[in-house]
Amino acid sequence: MNRKHKNKFGTFLEELRIKKGLTLREFCKKAECDPANISRIERGIFPPPKKHEILEKYVIALGLEKGCDDWIQFFDYAAADQGIIPSDIMKDSELVKILPAFFRTIRNQKPTEAELDKIVDKLKQL
Repeated sequence: MNRKHKNKFGTFLEELRIKKGLTLREFCKKAECDPANISRIERGIFPPPKKHEILEKYVIALGLEKGCDDWIQFFDYAAADQGIIPSDIMKDSELVKILPAFFRTIRNQKPTEAELDKIVDKLKQL
């Protein structure tokens, strides 16, 4: 697969692994996973794992602190490459209510003034 078409998750996993000074095999030993599969994920051939427990093994093997920016971005890329909304967002019922207006906004479709106000209010709370 051409590197331009790699998924964000695979690229990010590889960047983090290299930044931490881990070879593919060292990472896989720590994460208790198959090097061939991780290589396929990094090259964008395989999608990110769907199970949160597996993703957690990866971030622990990478030595990421829970809740740090890289930790959050890691899970966000996994969700995005799977075509889903991250679970922490879906747990926030107020945020879920404004998602349709947000989606219209990023598609350059004009949301109502009230919808924009709700988005701004929610962003201010974050």
